Amino acid sequence: MGLRVEEDCLPRGMNGYYCDALGLIVLHDKLNARQRLCTLQHELIHARHRDIGCGSIAGLKAELRARRETALTLISPIEYQLAESAYDGEAYSMAVELGVTMQVLKDYQTLLEQRIRYGAEMVRQQP
Repeated sequence: MGLRVEEDCLPRGMNGYYCDALGLIVLHDKLNARQRLCTLQHELIHARHRDIGCGSIAGLKAELRARRETALTLISPIEYQLAESAYDGEAYSMAVELGVTMQVLKDYQTLLEQRIRYGAEMVRQQP
């Protein structure tokens, strides 16, 4: 994609950001391996869509899209099922097993819940 990826000290609560104008992704220099992977994937999705920021309605939608796509990219449905079974649904152990952050795991679980609700709604609407 022709991007530069750099590490730097970022403000508390900020793991990374993408700057479209500079073709640059900056990751916090104190991230552990799982945080680095998830943050880089998230910022690469912003880059693929050429997102310009999160301070507007469009930016909020872009952030939600990046979180959703990050979860779907980094978590395999089969590996999720195996981890859920192995750890009886205990989230932290599942996240470690899957190599993702708790946020990415929660985003994936939210997507699963939405799909289940949508599927149940579709069944109720069947004649």
